[in-house]
Amino acid sequence: MKKLFALIAAMVPALAIAAGGSNIHLDEHKTDLYDKASLQRGAQVYMNYCMGCHSLEHSRYNRVAKDLDIPEELMMENLVFPDTKIGSLMTNAMRPEDGKVWFGATPPDLTLVARVRRPDWLYTYLRSFYEDPSRPWGVNNAVFKDVGMPHVLAGLQGRQVKGTAQVAVGYDTLTGQEITEEKDGVLYLAEEGTLTPKEYDRLVFDLVNFLTYVAEPIAVERQRLGWWVLLFLAIFFVPVYMLNKEFWRDVK
Repeated sequence: MKKLFALIAAMVPALAIAAGGSNIHLDEHKTDLYDKASLQRGAQVYMNYCMGCHSLEHSRYNRVAKDLDIPEELMMENLVFPDTKIGSLMTNAMRPEDGKVWFGATPPDLTLVARVRRPDWLYTYLRSFYEDPSRPWGVNNAVFKDVGMPHVLAGLQGRQVKGTAQVAVGYDTLTGQEITEEKDGVLYLAEEGTLTPKEYDRLVFDLVNFLTYVAEPIAVERQRLGWWVLLFLAIFFVPVYMLNKEFWRDVK
């Protein structure tokens, strides 16, 4: 029993870290693995902005193309590095020792990041970079303090800063006007990027949607089979129940 309590005690901090910390509000990511268009856009964003540093070494290009309904010719032309075969694992050319020198730590493989960190954490993290001149890459993150990763999507999102700003806290029930108050430590855009805030949020949603798929490619099939299993159990329950009654009919 003592060993069980010790195991639970050891797991609690790890779970808190994976969830993003109890004091950090995580925005909800309404994952939709049936939205193939979103998954395709997410794959494009990942290959263009993330793959240079973060591999997906437990996933293969042909599996992604098949699951996301991307023709292999189109996949090879737009989302696969030159001299790479369609059946290859999704690795990159960065050497671990180089990544450690450039970033202070080797950029991790992100195949399972959506299962380790959860989609809500990723969705909030990718929208929480802010300008911080004291950091090596000039940015910090409200979710992951002192992050060693540059904000590769900064040109799309714009220049986000952390400071004092007016924040909506509700609405006046009589006038219907928004009620705001000044708060410190708020993230806000000082300068917009090439995308509007709504467009950027959609891009991050698609990226996280894709990473959620990569973490468990069989998820949609598992859910589909789950309904058939439940239907089988519901039908099988009837003869089992009747058989049970027959066995115990003469037992007093």
